[in-house]
Parts: sequence; C-alpha cells; structure tokens
Amino acid sequence: MSQMDLSSVRRAVVNHVGSRVRIRSNRGRHKIDVAEGIICETYPSIFIIQLDEDLENNHRTLSFSYADVLTKEVQLMLCS
Repeated sequence: MSQMDLSSVRRAVVNHVGSRVRIRSNRGRHKIDVAEGIICETYPSIFIIQLDEDLENNHRTLSFSYADVLTKEVQLMLCS
C-alpha cells in the first residue's frame, strides 16, 4: 500500500464532502451493511459519514479510514 494511493483516496473523499453517498461495508463473517448518508467531515486518517435516521431526529455517525476504502472493506457510491 503506497502513500500515493492513500492520498488519492483521501482527495476523492475530501472533494465530495457534503455529498450523499451509499456505503457498503464488510463487517466480517459474511455480514454486509448497506446505509446511506452524507460525508460530513474529513480528518487526516478518517472521514465521518452522518447516516439518515428518521426516528425522532436521531442521527447516527460512522467513521471509516481511507485504508478501508483502499482495501475495499468499504465501498462508497455517490447518490444522484
């Protein structure tokens, strides 16, 4: 895993802050989570996605590392 690959993933995520995305994450043991949310913040090692939860205006956040995207443990797809 080279640093240049990680930085290109980070740039792609930073360019889409505020965008709605669909997240498909591999949680191990054949468990796949699919959710939809907005990329709300980025940090040097991780990024935060705020999920849409309509139960009494509760909002859940998830954090992922750029390495998760690079290794395809997490897949992000832009929603139109």
